[in-house]
Amino acid sequence: MHKPVIRPRRLRQSVAIRNQVRELNVHPHELILPVFIREGLTEAQEISSLPGIYQHTLESIRPAVAEAAAAGVGGIMLFGVPSERDAVGSGATDPEGILNRALRVVAEEAGDAITVQADLCLDEFTDHGHCGVLDARGRVDNDATLERYADMAVVQAESGAQIVGLSGMMDGQVAVVRDALDDAGLEDTIVLAYSAKYASAFYGPFREAVDSQLQGDRRTYQMDPANRREGLLEAQLDVAEGADIVMVKPAMSYLDVLADVAVESEVPVWAYQVSGEYAMIMAAAQNGWIDRERAIAESIVSIRRAGADAVLTYFATEYAQSLRA
Repeated sequence: MHKPVIRPRRLRQSVAIRNQVRELNVHPHELILPVFIREGLTEAQEISSLPGIYQHTLESIRPAVAEAAAAGVGGIMLFGVPSERDAVGSGATDPEGILNRALRVVAEEAGDAITVQADLCLDEFTDHGHCGVLDARGRVDNDATLERYADMAVVQAESGAQIVGLSGMMDGQVAVVRDALDDAGLEDTIVLAYSAKYASAFYGPFREAVDSQLQGDRRTYQMDPANRREGLLEAQLDVAEGADIVMVKPAMSYLDVLADVAVESEVPVWAYQVSGEYAMIMAAAQNGWIDRERAIAESIVSIRRAGADAVLTYFATEYAQSLRA
């Protein structure tokens, strides 16, 4: 009987050997926790479609930040949910708006232990739920929206955001925001471009988390899920405009796009494990269909393996704690 000469199983025979030859290890600082701050709450409120995730008050966010920092999580990405909205998302540029107030609280709480990041988009603040200003025909006006983004970036940076996350998918948004920050003397503020952001079904639970007012869809500005090459093109355009970091979103259904961008990008590449991805793992685990802890680890490892330098995930604090343990 012929015996195999090459035996890959030799390197799998014990925990110690498997650990020693592992190609990739995830570190807590490579994880970023998305957090929701809702105006008008008196206590933290669990989001029904995101079990274990809360809409926070300005006070309840403090221990959440402290817990994440203690676990070694690298950053906090803040999303604001205002009580009042209007057509142009005025609350987004109000220094006393909920997101900008929250940035000041989190910056104070975090110190240098964790990066403070802000979602830079109008969808949470508009009464129509779109990511930009609408024109007379009800379409998102790209260039009018850029003016709002420029103002948002300055206010967020002045409120304590070290990283502004441009998630609106408007053409030219990186260049406009970079210029606005530089003109305001905020050259050190980092621009994170959600470069390849797809019009995905996996954002469903997020819509509940931010009390979205959206009617219709965002397919005129978010990307077609069928398009792979376009994802790389968008990332290249953002780098050319001055993005410090580029993002692929969602993560798990777009690992091919993530891998393409990671191979070509000259700047760090991040990915967002979105609300629907979190919810699917939670639902399957609650039904006893999968091993929850292993599924969390495997999903995040797959995103890192595809090329992400960091991962935004609602599992960030929990997974960071498990890594440290």
